[in-house]
Amino acid sequence: MHIEKLSLFNFKNYEGITLNFSEKVNCLVGINGSGKTNLLDAIHYLSLTKSAFNSIDSQNIMFGENAFNIKGSFVKEDKHVEVSCGFQEGVKKVFRIDRKEYDKLSEHVGKFPIVLIAPNDVDVIREGSEVRRKFFDTILCQMDSKYLDNLVKYNQYLKQRNSALKKFGFTGRVDYDLIHTYDVPMLELGKAIFESRNKFIKDYFRIFQKHYSLLSQNKEEVTILYKSEVEDQAFEKKFKAGIKKDLALERTSMGVHRDDYKLLIEDNVLKKFGSQGQQKTFLVGLKMAHFEIIKELKGLKPILLLDDIFDKLDSLRIKQLVKMIADQTFGQIFITDAREERTKEILKELDIDASFYHVDKGTVKEASHG
Repeated sequence: MHIEKLSLFNFKNYEGITLNFSEKVNCLVGINGSGKTNLLDAIHYLSLTKSAFNSIDSQNIMFGENAFNIKGSFVKEDKHVEVSCGFQEGVKKVFRIDRKEYDKLSEHVGKFPIVLIAPNDVDVIREGSEVRRKFFDTILCQMDSKYLDNLVKYNQYLKQRNSALKKFGFTGRVDYDLIHTYDVPMLELGKAIFESRNKFIKDYFRIFQKHYSLLSQNKEEVTILYKSEVEDQAFEKKFKAGIKKDLALERTSMGVHRDDYKLLIEDNVLKKFGSQGQQKTFLVGLKMAHFEIIKELKGLKPILLLDDIFDKLDSLRIKQLVKMIADQTFGQIFITDAREERTKEILKELDIDASFYHVDKGTVKEASHG
């Protein structure tokens, strides 16, 4: 699977542009701030129906305009498929596949999988549980449409329950029957979400461990522990008994929306005890496992987007990663770099042919192959 053509209209700093890509390695080079990452983000939109960097669609419109459009021509299983995303201020986002509009955006997720490695990935290690849940949920949602459906429904009930709790705090009157109508489906959906996450992390960790060992040359032991209140046999009883606390806090204090994934190195918390190099290796290992587990399940290679990655890894880890590219582990790859010569040198050393595109403030020119 690969994207062969990308067209942008009033998206971020691109007024109107159409690009054709190689099905192998595509390098987007240019100074920082020129719009390299925006091209990767457009591909992210076409895969996951949203931006990787800014969740507010209106903020991805070119300054001074009121709408954007992204269109991509994909080749999947030897078939040509057109995917388009359009957004206008004050109007719902429209997503189409071969000009047929989706009823629900979630129906598209997982059809054209991608794996993005970007500088802000470090938040998975350094920030709180919400960032880690989102990271693993993004993988699971690309793999399992039923999981995505359960997660969307659970979050809707959670939002409604929290809204009701705030209202009760304001009025001083509690409608326990209303709370019950949220509790029943939330408990059922929460159990299904827990079971999906629990099964997934066992398969995922096996693959992650293999990649971490390869990248670090077996230097240390790493672990990912999935923690959820739902695994407690008495969870349902505790959840219902927690209504007093929820009313006081005006939010739902228990459930799968509080799950966490503990990232450990030599049985210590990675965030506190892992070196910068170890943290970076852990991140790349997480992403490589993301790639492989989708490839195993879907039977196709996701598009790999590498944003500014050569600035974030030392030379040893760069060479390990590029060696995997040379071994044709991956399918189509996009690489952004502010230093063109560095990318050319790395690829030349391992005899990897690539297409180069010079990006300069909303314009893109294809250069000769490197």
